[in-house]
Amino acid sequence: MIYLDNAATTFPKPRRVIESVRDAMLFYGANPGRGSFDMAIKAADKIYSCRETAAKMFNADGAEQVIFTQNCTHAINIVLKGLLHAGDHVIVSSLEHNAVMRPIKKLERRGVTYSIAKVCPDSKQQTLKNFERLIRSNTKMIFCMHASNVFGVVLPIEQIGALCRRRNIVFCVDAAQSAGVLPIDVKKMNVSFLCLPGHKGLYGPMGTGMLIINSRLRPDTLIEGGTGNNSALFTQPDEYPERLESGTINLPGIIGLKAGMDFVNEVGAAELHGRETALAQSVYDCLSGLPDAVLYTKRPDENCIPIVSFNILSKDSAETGSELSRRGICVRTGLHCAVSAHRQFGTEKTGTVRISPGAFTTPCDIEILNKSLKYITF
Repeated sequence: MIYLDNAATTFPKPRRVIESVRDAMLFYGANPGRGSFDMAIKAADKIYSCRETAAKMFNADGAEQVIFTQNCTHAINIVLKGLLHAGDHVIVSSLEHNAVMRPIKKLERRGVTYSIAKVCPDSKQQTLKNFERLIRSNTKMIFCMHASNVFGVVLPIEQIGALCRRRNIVFCVDAAQSAGVLPIDVKKMNVSFLCLPGHKGLYGPMGTGMLIINSRLRPDTLIEGGTGNNSALFTQPDEYPERLESGTINLPGIIGLKAGMDFVNEVGAAELHGRETALAQSVYDCLSGLPDAVLYTKRPDENCIPIVSFNILSKDSAETGSELSRRGICVRTGLHCAVSAHRQFGTEKTGTVRISPGAFTTPCDIEILNKSLKYITF
């Protein structure tokens, strides 16, 4: 099997991730922070170590600013629903994933308004202007993705962050496609809240995510419950991370996530990005030479994330995906939970075929893919 759907979930995982999850099940089975016995204390130490690694990786002020979530979508919902109230205005990009758009639409029913800033793939400056012109007196937040999960387009996050600093606007970023792939510094980029998954570019297990907090604002809680501290009180603790972490957290997943981040840090995100970009370029070059292939973006480079979206004119995207699947090649087809992006690129009705290499994709894998693409187009 050749797996090329790493933008959805990276696979396979590094061996150390698998071993760390196994060790968690074997040696750290107690609830962290819920007991004074040795195994519970060691489990809590493992959790704290993961917080420290994440805080350093994204330049947060401290480990307590790292909140563990079920996934990136969970983190996004905490921020949007915890900070926006009736009368507030939020600006999002034209490429947003449904993880952002669906909570926004629900908040609209509660009196929150929103505007959509068009992303111009060939002009970061125009993209920035499109965000700025939508700012109103009641604009509380700009929430946008760092990079498109469909077309690989990277938004000018640092410039948008500077805009938010000047205008005193909360800046929140969906780093689902960029965490572990592109450099992210929440202080330098003025990111108030960074939402990210564990199972993509950080190579952790599914069911893991994080919210990195770089703001004095405190979102309202989505859920309340046991936190292991202040148990005599019926009110939710106000301090982080307990304020936003109720109930038993995913200890094996978090220990695996720590191992995934260690893998990325040791290999180097820039090195991984360079390798994967070269592989994506090979696919792009192959498709460029096929008369029936339609490509929607420029050739991947250091300014994009390594994704290639395309269609074969004579085939539905799902049909192309099925034909590749019969040859043992796994790709993603359809709307990728991001109909906003497809509307902008004119692929709302057809969807696209998406190729996304990962750390363990080889040049041989891409050679087989390219040969298969040539075969199915004739």
